[in-house]
Amino acid sequence: MRYARHILAPAVIVAVVASTSCRKTHPIPDSAGNGVFAGRDGALVVIDCTTGSVRSLRPDAAAQRLAPCSTFKIWNALIGLEAGIINAADEAFYRWDGETRGIPAWNGNLTLREAFQASCVPAFQSLARRIGPERMQSWIGRIGYGDRDTSAGIDVFWLPAKGRKTILISPAQQADLMRRLVRGELPFSESSVAVLKELMAVKRTDKGSLYGKTGTSVDDTGKYIMGWFVGHVESDGRTYAFACTVKGENVMGKDARAIVETFMEKQGRL
Repeated sequence: MRYARHILAPAVIVAVVASTSCRKTHPIPDSAGNGVFAGRDGALVVIDCTTGSVRSLRPDAAAQRLAPCSTFKIWNALIGLEAGIINAADEAFYRWDGETRGIPAWNGNLTLREAFQASCVPAFQSLARRIGPERMQSWIGRIGYGDRDTSAGIDVFWLPAKGRKTILISPAQQADLMRRLVRGELPFSESSVAVLKELMAVKRTDKGSLYGKTGTSVDDTGKYIMGWFVGHVESDGRTYAFACTVKGENVMGKDARAIVETFMEKQGRL
């Protein structure tokens, strides 16, 4: 299974960012977008993967660079696949170190699929260490990921923490990277992208299929304060890349996913 290079999609979307600033922008109407945020801050960017047309809810917020949190697992996995460190969704991937952590799903040996779906941080930190700083930096440069700053350390540069400068990327940049991936415009093999698509599959309905990865940020006290959801939807022969952020007290990645699902349902794509 591969990401379609032969997508049929007509126009549907826009945010203003460096990589898309030359395109015509059509803001998502308040009636179609703001209700799904339930009064919370955040942004939603959706891009038609055939035309490159973009729609954006709250373009200023969509251009703000943030720590990617666990959405970076999309790229960590792809780079690991390209490096031959991992090869298949259901292969043995993470050997538990015996340390009991607060998320029960992390406390055991995991396949790649299980680790991705459980968003197991220590598993992907281990993968990043195996990839290594030089190879990781090279790939981040090749795909143009955010501000490309991995100086915080090979196994933490995407994870926000007090006093740590993470790599930073905006929702508009995240959506455009996903568009380029779907279009086959990034230097990843079809086999690696096919495995990633297996990992990212989260929902299928009669109207479409949803692929994505959540991410969650916490403040210095450990309270949840921001959620990401990044991925794409395939519906009626069309493919739409998206990135969503939502901010607020006790907000997580699952909240960003719920916003995307609700929006896509309203649009008749899920």
